[in-house]
Amino acid sequence: MRKQRHTTYAHCPVEATLDIIGGKWKSIILFRVLEETRRFNELRRLLPSLTQRTLTNQLRELERDGLIARKVYAQVPPKVEYSITAFGKTLEPVLLSLKSWAETHMLARMRREA
Repeated sequence: MRKQRHTTYAHCPVEATLDIIGGKWKSIILFRVLEETRRFNELRRLLPSLTQRTLTNQLRELERDGLIARKVYAQVPPKVEYSITAFGKTLEPVLLSLKSWAETHMLARMRREA
């Protein structure tokens, strides 16, 4: 179930961003779709610990928020592709910064602890 959104974010714009891309999976899904257009089962393979139901729900929310586009092809078996929208593309610098931060800090930390 989707959490209730606030009507204003005047005091904390970061809250507005996290309200849209927050949670365990949305930013990861966005990152994968930013790389290239993905099919549903391709996303499932890339995110093996994500359940089908959760992936479906997260994709619906991302689509509803205008970050990804869903294209259904009229064929059997059904083919559905997810791609980044122009609005979703505006998050690319944010996601790439998170990736860079992780490579610099988290990977180095993991190497030290190993």
